[in-house]
Amino acid sequence: MSRLVVTDYKNIANSKMPHLDYEVEDFQFYTWNITGWSDLQGEVISPEFVAGGWRWCISLYPLGNTDNDVVSIFLEFADQNLAPNGWHSCAQFAFALWNPVDPKKFVYHGSDHRFTAEIPSMGYHRFCEHRNLFVPLKNQARSLIEDDSCNITAFVRIIKDPTGFLWHDFKNYDSKKATGYITLKNEGTTGYLNATLQTLFCLTYFRKCFIGHTKYFLSNANVRYSSWNKELMKLFGWDSLNSFMQHDAHEFNNVLRNNLENKMENINAISKLFAGKIKSYIKCIKVNYESSRVEDYYDIQLSVKGCKTLDDSLKNYIKEEKLKGNNKYHTENYGLQDAIKGVIFESFPSVLQLQLKRFEYNAQMPPIHDRLEFPMEIDLQKYLSQEADKSKPHKYLLYGVLVHSGCFDNGYYSALIRPRKNDKWLKFNDDRVIPVTDKEMFESSYGGHGKFSSAYVLVYIRESDIDDVLSPMLPEDIPEHLQRRLDKQKIEEAEEQKLYLCAKVVTPKIMNLHQGYGIANFDNPQYPLSEVLRFKILKIETYGAFKDKLATNFEIPTKQIRFWALENNRIRLIKDNYLSLPMSTVCTRMGLGQNELKLYLEIAHKPINDETWFPVGNTHVIIFIKYFDANTQYLEGLGHIYIQKQNKIDSIFPILCEKKEFPPHTPLRIYNEARSVLIEELSQLKNGDIICFQKDLAEINKTGRVHDIPSFYKSLSVRIIVQFKPKFKDERQQPEFELALDKEYSYDVVASHVAAYLGTDPLKLQFTSAHLTFGTPSFVIKREINTRLTSMFPTRYQSLPASANILYYEILDFSIVELETKKFFKVLWLGATLKEMDVINILLPKNSIIDDVLREILLNLSLPGLTNSVRLFEVTNCKNLKEHKSNDPIDNIQENTILYAEEITQDEAERDVNDKVIQVYHFSKRPSCTHGIPFKFVIKAGEIFSATKLRLQARLGMNEEDFAEVKFAIVQEKPCIESKYLFNSNAILSDHNWTSDKYLGLDYVRKTEQPFSTN
Repeated sequence: MSRLVVTDYKNIANSKMPHLDYEVEDFQFYTWNITGWSDLQGEVISPEFVAGGWRWCISLYPLGNTDNDVVSIFLEFADQNLAPNGWHSCAQFAFALWNPVDPKKFVYHGSDHRFTAEIPSMGYHRFCEHRNLFVPLKNQARSLIEDDSCNITAFVRIIKDPTGFLWHDFKNYDSKKATGYITLKNEGTTGYLNATLQTLFCLTYFRKCFIGHTKYFLSNANVRYSSWNKELMKLFGWDSLNSFMQHDAHEFNNVLRNNLENKMENINAISKLFAGKIKSYIKCIKVNYESSRVEDYYDIQLSVKGCKTLDDSLKNYIKEEKLKGNNKYHTENYGLQDAIKGVIFESFPSVLQLQLKRFEYNAQMPPIHDRLEFPMEIDLQKYLSQEADKSKPHKYLLYGVLVHSGCFDNGYYSALIRPRKNDKWLKFNDDRVIPVTDKEMFESSYGGHGKFSSAYVLVYIRESDIDDVLSPMLPEDIPEHLQRRLDKQKIEEAEEQKLYLCAKVVTPKIMNLHQGYGIANFDNPQYPLSEVLRFKILKIETYGAFKDKLATNFEIPTKQIRFWALENNRIRLIKDNYLSLPMSTVCTRMGLGQNELKLYLEIAHKPINDETWFPVGNTHVIIFIKYFDANTQYLEGLGHIYIQKQNKIDSIFPILCEKKEFPPHTPLRIYNEARSVLIEELSQLKNGDIICFQKDLAEINKTGRVHDIPSFYKSLSVRIIVQFKPKFKDERQQPEFELALDKEYSYDVVASHVAAYLGTDPLKLQFTSAHLTFGTPSFVIKREINTRLTSMFPTRYQSLPASANILYYEILDFSIVELETKKFFKVLWLGATLKEMDVINILLPKNSIIDDVLREILLNLSLPGLTNSVRLFEVTNCKNLKEHKSNDPIDNIQENTILYAEEITQDEAERDVNDKVIQVYHFSKRPSCTHGIPFKFVIKAGEIFSATKLRLQARLGMNEEDFAEVKFAIVQEKPCIESKYLFNSNAILSDHNWTSDKYLGLDYVRKTEQPFSTN
C-alpha cells in the first residue's frame, strides 16, 4: 500500500479527517511555505486564505506559546471586523507540517471547533516537539525541516450547522431567546419530575385543563422563575425528602395522575386525553368458555429485551400464551382446561404513553440499553380487537421521548419534545433547552451497544387529534385571576424600570482580585464573575445624595471618595458639578445607560494638601496597575496611581518596585494591557488605561509555564472555569470554589493553584473526576507527567446536560507520591446503631490483605477491645452487601469504593444452629426505591415477630414514634413475585423459607427520618 502524500490534498483530508455525518458547505486547503525557521520568534501569522466565504490564517509559535520545547499552531478567523453580531462558523480543521522536498514526511493533527467572535482561534499548544523537527524520524531518511524550511498546510472543512447550535459551549446561551422555552430547576434528584412535567406542559390541552387549578403552569413566555418544583411536589403529594430520592418517570406519572384525580374537577377531560381500554382474556381451547374483562390503562409497558423495533415490542405485548400441562386454566364448570391467555386493545387514547422496560429488577438493577428503533409515525389499527371501533384513523405521530441515562437508582432524565406538529425537536435538560435534528433525536434515544442512555418513555399523539391536543395557548385560556396577577407583575416590573437604575460598583479590592482583562468581570460567564456591589437607586435621586449614601455604606467620609463611570472600554470621572443633578440627568449628559450604571470607586486615604484629596486639572491621568508573577502564574491587581504624561517611563519604576517590595532597581517590563505591547512613553497612556508589569524575563523559570504578559493574556482564551468541590464532607468544612485555569496545565500546575487557594501542600491533594451524567465523584485521577487539565474531565456529548467542569479534591494526610506503591481507602465504621458512624482513612501497601485493613481500623479507633470479630463490606444499590474475607487481597477492591466496617453483633456471634442470618435493607413505598445502608440480622428460631421488631428497633437506634411508621415485608428479587407484608405480631419469621434471594425490607411509608443515609 502506497504512503499518503500531503500534496494529494483531498485524498489525505478524506483519509485523515473523519466524516462527521454533517453536510459540508465548503472544503479548502492552504499551504504556507516557511523559510528561515531558526530566526522566527514569538507569534508568526500566515497570509490569509478564504474558506466558507470568510478569511482565515494560520498562527504559528515556533517556540511554543506555553512550553518552549514544542511548536504551537492555531487556525484563526481573520474577518472579525466584518462578521455580524452573533456570527459563528463550525469547522473541521487539520494541520500538516511537512518537508517541501518530500511530501511523504509530515506530522498531522486534526480537530473541530465552533469559531465565534469570543473564541476566534483554536489549535494545538503541543503540535510537535522540537526534537522531532530537525532529525529524521524512525526509519526515515529526511527530517521535517531541511535547509531551515518547511511547509504547513491547513485543511478546513466548513460544516453546515443544522440547528444553529452545533458544538456550542453554551456559556452565554439563553434558552428562552433561542427556543422560546425555559427549564425547571433540579431540586435534588428530580430529573424524572422535570422531564415528565416538560412533556405535559407542552401538551396545551392538558395545560388548559390544569391551569385553573394551580398557579404554576403558566405559559413559558410569561414565567419569571424556573424553580417551581418544590411547590409542585407538594401539590402532587410528595414531601421534601422525596426530592432527594431517585424515582423514575413512570412512577411519577402514576403519582401525578392519582393526585390529580383528587384535586381536579374536570378529571374526565384528562382521562379522555390519556386513557385507553384493554381487554384481558382467557379462552378455553376444547370447550366453549371465555373469561374476560375490559379496563382502562394510562400507559403500556413494553419489553425491550429480544425486540429490535417498537413493532416487535407491541406484537410481543399482545402475543398469546398457551396454558397447558401443569399450567392449565381452572374453570368453575369444566374443571382444568387447556386455554389461551392474552390481551388485546379495545381503544387507544389521543395521547399514547409507551413505557419501555429498560430495567430488570435483579440484584444489580442493570439498565437495558439494547437498541430499540421506533418510527416517527405508526399505525396502531392492527393491534385492535375485531370488535373495536375503527371509525377513526389510528395513525399516531411521535411527540415526545423521555430519555434515561445511567442506572436505575442514580439515573438522569431528559425530554425530547416536538411542541408543534411540524416544529423542530427540542431537548429539555435541567439547565437548558436546545434544538436538535431528527437524526440526533433518534440516535440519542434508540440505545445500543456501548450506549449509556436510551428512550424510556415514548409519547405518540393521534394525528387526527393533534391540532386540538397541541392547540395554541390563547389569552382567554388563562383564568382571569391569573391574568390579573400576571398583568400586575408586568406593570410592577415596568414601573420599577422607570423609577430605578442599578449601580454596579467596583471597589479597589474587587479590582485587585480580578483575573483577566479590565478591572472587573461583570457578565462574561466564561470566567469567574467579579463580586461587584449592587445598589438600587431612584433615578430622581441626586448624585450628591448617592455619594453620601455610598460613603455611609463604606464608612468613608464623602470628601474622600469619587466615582468613575465605566462604559465601552472608557472611564470618565463623574465630576462634582453634577452633585445637584438627578442621577437620570447625569446618565443622559454623560451618555450612559439609563437602567444600569457601572462605576469604579476611587478612595483617597490621605490628602494632597489641607483642602485637596484628589489631583485637579488635566496634567495627571489615572492608571490601573497589575503585576504578573510568571512563577505562580497569577495576576495581581495593585490599585491605581496617577502619572504625569510628560514624565519618562522609568519614573514609575520605583513606584512599581515599591508596591511589590522589590529592590529599587529591579529590571521590569511594562505592558499596555489593551494591546499587550511594551510601553515606551507615558504620553501613550490615557485615563483608565491598565498597565501590567513583570520582572525581566531573564529571572523567570519558563519551563511549562506562560512566561510573559502577552502570552498570559492570549492564554485567557483557552482558560476554562473549573469548579472544585470537597470529595467528602467532614468536620473540616472545606469550601467549594472556582478557578480559571489553562486547559493545558499539567497535573502539578493545577495542584499548585488549588493548594495556593486552600493554603495546603500540593502533594497532599488528590483529585477525583465527576461522573459524566450525575456529577458525583467518579474515578481518582492519577498524577502522571502527561496528564493535562483537559484530560481530567470526561468527554461530553450533546445528549448529556452541560455543567461546569467539576473536580473533587481531597486533602490527604500523606503525599500522593506514596500512592504509587500504596492503596488508599475510606472506611465508614458503624457503631452499635446505624446512626453512629466514624470515617477512617487507611493507606496500605498494594500487596496487603483484608486482615491488614481490619488491624488498621482497630488501631485508628483505639477501641479498648472488641468482644466479637469485625466485618468489612461494600454496598451496591443500597441493598446488596458484599462481605470481604480476611485473606482476600485489597487489590481486588475497586478504586473509589467506600467500605463499611462493623463489629459482628452479639446475636450473630452467639446464634443457635437453628437461627438464620438474613439481610435487611431500606426502601420507601416500592422495593426498588432503596436508600441507606443494608445490614445483617439474626432471625431467632421460634421468636415471635413482636420480639424481633424490638431487636430491629434497637439495631436501628430509632425512637418509638418513627419506628411505628415502618412497615415490614419479605422481598424477593424476582419482580413477578409480590412482596409479602408482615402484619401479624405473633408470626414466627424463622418458619419462613429464607433463601439467598430473599430480604427483609423496611418500608418507610412516611419517611420522616432517614437515619441510615450516607449522604
